[in-house]
Amino acid sequence: MKNNILKSAFAFVLALTVVSFTSISDKTVNVKDSQITWKGYKVTGQHEGTISLKEGTLTFKDNKLTGGNFVMDMTSLTVTDLEGGMKGKLEGHLKSDDFFGVEKHPTASFKITKVEGKDGKYKVTGALTIKGNTNTNTFDMTVDKNSATAALKIDRSKYDVRYGSTSFFENLQDKAIYDEFDLNVNLKF
Repeated sequence: MKNNILKSAFAFVLALTVVSFTSISDKTVNVKDSQITWKGYKVTGQHEGTISLKEGTLTFKDNKLTGGNFVMDMTSLTVTDLEGGMKGKLEGHLKSDDFFGVEKHPTASFKITKVEGKDGKYKVTGALTIKGNTNTNTFDMTVDKNSATAALKIDRSKYDVRYGSTSFFENLQDKAIYDEFDLNVNLKF
């Protein structure tokens, strides 16, 4: 009995020691200083713009990235390569049900589910939700002091964003819009 008590006490002290030297922290992303840019491609050119981050956190264990959660404000979607009426028209179309349906789906989210790597260079896998559809995405992320950067390729057809997609419509010719678009993320925390 005395031997069991000593073993239990030793196990408790060992566990407490390990926990004491393991540092887990959530770092809140500064949404004002962070930036998400997008670029979409069509047969006859491309368009680009921004999306604001509503909230976000990165989780670190002993200064190594282990997780995170982000919410993007889809109502903030803007076009930066056009001006005037054309800018407003494209922004309205991108926010409509033809594309991101922001009235019904005002946010998109990303939850990190797996992280591999070290020394600030990571391969991140997570669940991206757009228009209520969730799919897995994997990309490279670099973390340096109080910032993180990533470049993602997103296949919009997986999120029921069908307008002008050759995956769903034939004979679009020069009206075709490619399914993949880019998201470039620059986080500050």
